[in-house]
Amino acid sequence: MNDTASRGQWSSRFGFILAAAGSAIGLGNIWRFPYTAGQNGGGAFVLVYLFFVAAIGIPVLLAELSVGRATRRNPVGAYRTLAPRSRWPWLGAVGVACGFGILSFYSVVAGWTLGYGYYAVSGRFADGIDSAASGAIFNSLVASPLWPALLCAVFLLLTALVVRGGVSSGIERASKILMPVFFVLLLLLAIRSLTLEGAGDGLRFFFHVDFSALVADPGVIGSALGQALFSLSLGMGAMITYGSYLPKDENVPVSAASVAFSDTAIAIVAGLMIFPALAHAGVDPQAGPGLVFVAMPTIFGAMPAGTIFGIVFYVLLAIAALTSTISLLEVIVSYFVDERGWTREKAVWIISAICFVIAVPSALSLGASSFFSNLPAGGFLGLMDLIFGKYGLTIGAFGICVFVGWFWGVPKALAEIESSGHRLPAAPLWSFLVRWVCPVAVLLIFGLVVTGRANW
Repeated sequence: MNDTASRGQWSSRFGFILAAAGSAIGLGNIWRFPYTAGQNGGGAFVLVYLFFVAAIGIPVLLAELSVGRATRRNPVGAYRTLAPRSRWPWLGAVGVACGFGILSFYSVVAGWTLGYGYYAVSGRFADGIDSAASGAIFNSLVASPLWPALLCAVFLLLTALVVRGGVSSGIERASKILMPVFFVLLLLLAIRSLTLEGAGDGLRFFFHVDFSALVADPGVIGSALGQALFSLSLGMGAMITYGSYLPKDENVPVSAASVAFSDTAIAIVAGLMIFPALAHAGVDPQAGPGLVFVAMPTIFGAMPAGTIFGIVFYVLLAIAALTSTISLLEVIVSYFVDERGWTREKAVWIISAICFVIAVPSALSLGASSFFSNLPAGGFLGLMDLIFGKYGLTIGAFGICVFVGWFWGVPKALAEIESSGHRLPAAPLWSFLVRWVCPVAVLLIFGLVVTGRANW
């Protein structure tokens, strides 16, 4: 095992917040959140989502960060340190496995953003296309025996080049460049979208609260909770890993709140970007996961300066995806560096190669079809998303709640959170939530996913 002192750490709170926010801010915000809100009634879903971020997301985030900073280890090593000679390290292994699984299919979807960026630059959407033509473009991309795998390989290469640089010189430095660019591009696109004719109709859908959707389908509640967990990168060991690089004098409550606020704000701004554009083009906001790759291209040709809008939009998506794949790869790399004694260089390249091999079936099997309502369900990508992106995350989130709430213990976790001298506001409330409310809520989500009543 490597000495924890040689693992590196964040050079500043700002760097950690940008890196952790980058992990949380990804396709889950720009891709998943808008279509999930569209499918689940708009404003009512958004309101429930915001509640779950505060009541479930932040408490679980604090739990993960406390475990990581207390041990300065990867997910497996963290549980092994706090619970030696027990089976808890297997929960950490679930997190590492989720990193492998999610990175393999996430990098495929991330690769599509590169492909669509090329389409936008080449003027593929400049003259305006209808939904049938746009769907044909997407189908031709994912059905190709070469392009999806090649784009996935390019995205994994970009990810590896960042992670091989280490914590402060690689991940933190890249985040300080990528995240400000991301914020500026997102704001520009949102402002442009809000100035489109008919934007008000999109805003009304996004913010109008109709609780009848929640009464008619309790699965909406599960979808909102699942989106909160997925969006904040919880349950997969990412925040345990990032927390392990936190200095001991860091104000953990402020850092956690900053990450959650940034992630949530980006999701809302993404809605301000997507829904007015959909209303302008007369596209159904309930179009589902095809919003970004099928519905949005039909909008670019129909709006002034649509080509520029399209280029910036897919550059934005690619940056969002890259900041997330970086954290996924780091979870796996930290395990092999800490527990197996590998050098970072060796771990990055071997793991990236293995992830690419695992990703190939998702890239080539039309598994992407499972994400789109107008295509047949199933496929390897959809299976990987179900196993690792839903089952794995909920198991990991439930496990961290039980471990911190009942095994390691809230007093020890709280002592770690406050060890820098910064107190956790409403500490008794956090204790109650992490011991009782959070695990019950995650179990609810798991049940709704297993029965097919929740989707995010």
